Amino acid sequence: MTMAATPPLLATLDGYAVEGGFDTPGGIATCYSPAVALGRISGPGSAANLWEHYEIAVRHVNELGLDGIVLTVEWARVEPRQGQIDESAWERYRTVIATARACGLRVTVTVIDAVWPAWLGPESWLLPWTGPAFLLHVERLVERLGGDIDGLQLFSRGEALIDDGFLRGVIPPWRKREKLDAAEAKNHLRTLESTVRSRPAFSRLLIGSVAEIPAVLPASAWPAVVAQARKASEVHIRSLVRGAGPTAAASGLLTVVGGEARGQAPKALLDLWRS
Repeated sequence: MTMAATPPLLATLDGYAVEGGFDTPGGIATCYSPAVALGRISGPGSAANLWEHYEIAVRHVNELGLDGIVLTVEWARVEPRQGQIDESAWERYRTVIATARACGLRVTVTVIDAVWPAWLGPESWLLPWTGPAFLLHVERLVERLGGDIDGLQLFSRGEALIDDGFLRGVIPPWRKREKLDAAEAKNHLRTLESTVRSRPAFSRLLIGSVAEIPAVLPASAWPAVVAQARKASEVHIRSLVRGAGPTAAASGLLTVVGGEARGQAPKALLDLWRS
């Protein structure tokens, strides 16, 4: 009997939480911008300043015993205003990916984690014009990065993105118990995913199922988590760097301060993973 291949083990990098420069005075505005400006939540601020120091974190991934990274390419950074494309930002992401590939790492890119540009509006996943804008963004992403990446993930949180915004009210548009709007928004997401999958240039990059696990867990929890994660196409550890702000991970494998990265390999996870 042939043993099933072990899925790659990748660490996530949530751009909004780690890059810095989002939702600050004069910075890049996202869907969180109004809540940050009103003082209702704290934005990421300078975060870990990985926009300047991504390479420092990426070059530690091999030392951590992992197979690669999952990089969220922030739509708000590459298109801060509708139709205004920042080619220098695309080039920066390309450089980060090239660094990872030079280190022998697998690279998956995420289109949407929990953040989108302010110009789309907080209710974006209900609005009909979001669809064409999203598909155009994916097209630009594949044109610029598709030849350099191993996989593409459209929505890292799937329909939980809608539940958090329309049922639990913990992310934009900050609404609760809006079941009808939530159902409509989920249908919109499914339509977008189906449209992307129908295009060969996009579908060839799309990864299958993903298991997301935290960077830190009690030792007793790892066996069950690992057993379940082995069934996925990729396993994403959240996160390589914890970051700051409303989307920051609960924990990170590395801390980046003053241009230096420090951290330890997730030994309990890796021992189980390799056993």
